[in-house]
Amino acid sequence: MAENIVKDQSSGTALTKKDFSSDQMVRWCPGCGDYAILSAIQNAMPKLNRKKEDFVFVSGIGCAARFPYYMNTYGFHTIHGRAPAVSTGVKLANPDLSVWQVTGDGDALAIGGNHFIHVLRRNIDINILLFNNEIYGLTKGQFSPTSRTGLVTKSTPTGVIDRPFSAGELAVGANGTFFARTIDTNPKLMTDIFVESAQHVGTSLIEILQNCVIFNDKTHAAITSKETKDDFQLHLEHGKPMIFGKEKNKGIVLKGFKLEVVTLGENGVSEDDILVHDASDEDPTLHMMLIKMKPPHMPMALGIIRAVKAPTYDQQVQNQFEQVKASAKIKSMDELLSSGNIWTVE
Repeated sequence: MAENIVKDQSSGTALTKKDFSSDQMVRWCPGCGDYAILSAIQNAMPKLNRKKEDFVFVSGIGCAARFPYYMNTYGFHTIHGRAPAVSTGVKLANPDLSVWQVTGDGDALAIGGNHFIHVLRRNIDINILLFNNEIYGLTKGQFSPTSRTGLVTKSTPTGVIDRPFSAGELAVGANGTFFARTIDTNPKLMTDIFVESAQHVGTSLIEILQNCVIFNDKTHAAITSKETKDDFQLHLEHGKPMIFGKEKNKGIVLKGFKLEVVTLGENGVSEDDILVHDASDEDPTLHMMLIKMKPPHMPMALGIIRAVKAPTYDQQVQNQFEQVKASAKIKSMDELLSSGNIWTVE
């Protein structure tokens, strides 16, 4: 925690996870990955050294959208796909607030797709948690924009024929400045990423691979199961080589225009040959290649994949306000009302 520890005004003690837990009964299906995400964000909040009143959680529609009820902070439960509009309004109205938008793959990428793209493009200083279980859970199991081709659901009895969206690819395409990916089975990684996303100035998008035990169970099993996770999880750290595997003997190299998996010690391959992760590189080419990796041929990149600096929408709006105020001839409402044709009624 920072030196100036924020304290609960009522007790004078440092804020803890409990301070961010509301008195509402959590109503998700037993075993849902949302529980782990909620716990991780409640663990992250005290580490940000801010008052509870500084936080606002905004959601749209879906299982994930219940989130604001379970956080002991300010919050808005809005309408389907429109959480980015409300989040933007909150941040512009009070730039000092820490705004967190909670959404699902259906809420964000289907009806809310246009809002999602533009909030990333504008780079407004908010944090977006995108729960991706590749299904519509709240409405009982229809396919979503991230459902895999061929998946049999209640709305696709002969299999999905669409090609799925990739949240990370959309983010890069919209000139997003921060993209991270994590999984609901790793609370520590989630908490660390949430803390770092809050420190990023601009739109932070965190895709959370989340399991829906009822309608799409084990959709991320290749990445999360004990038998395969070591081979299919690449934990990225800025400035460190991309090494993974149970024995930490596998790595990622760039051959031509493709990323490949190599084994250290084979064919003369050493750690010096392994790519070093640079999340701050403004050129998104390698970030996009990392985002596109997936089993069974490649590991899934987890951690902070992209984090670059760029002007934020809210700061630029504030700058415009200040410029207009500085050059305005009329400085108050009284001056405005007296500025045109006026007369006295006797």
